[in-house]
Amino acid sequence: MASNRHLGRIVALQTLYEYEFRTQSEDPSVDLDEILARNLERYESAIDDTAFVKSLVEGVVKEQAHLDETIQPIAPEWPIEQIARIDRSVLRLGLYELLFGSDKVPPKVAINEAVELAKAFGSDNSSKFINGVLGTAYRTLVEEKPDNAGAKV
Repeated sequence: MASNRHLGRIVALQTLYEYEFRTQSEDPSVDLDEILARNLERYESAIDDTAFVKSLVEGVVKEQAHLDETIQPIAPEWPIEQIARIDRSVLRLGLYELLFGSDKVPPKVAINEAVELAKAFGSDNSSKFINGVLGTAYRTLVEEKPDNAGAKV
């Protein structure tokens, strides 16, 4: 099942990347549901949990402004629009899972999965960058949440 989820994240990343690219290119025919359906169709025999992929894609798009606002102070030397599109998509996906998916995915798994996506699809330094940003996000936004304060005894 783990590899199934990993493949699901790859499909989610491809969908998010294409959606952002076509949106920024002002493609009038861009349709998130169509992109996701097409990408899922390619792997229909390998991905059982299509709801997981759909929830990731829709969640990242819905929360994109919040995710970008959260990333910016963590990586202040890198304005969000200057981060490579693939790295930006991986960051959003990983941060979304950290902030909104911790009931389904342990935080360290979310970070590791994002790092693996960066290794596979990003540049030579992408995985280090993703690991650094998401590691900081985990320490400052997840570990230090007031509702987790009593957990460190």
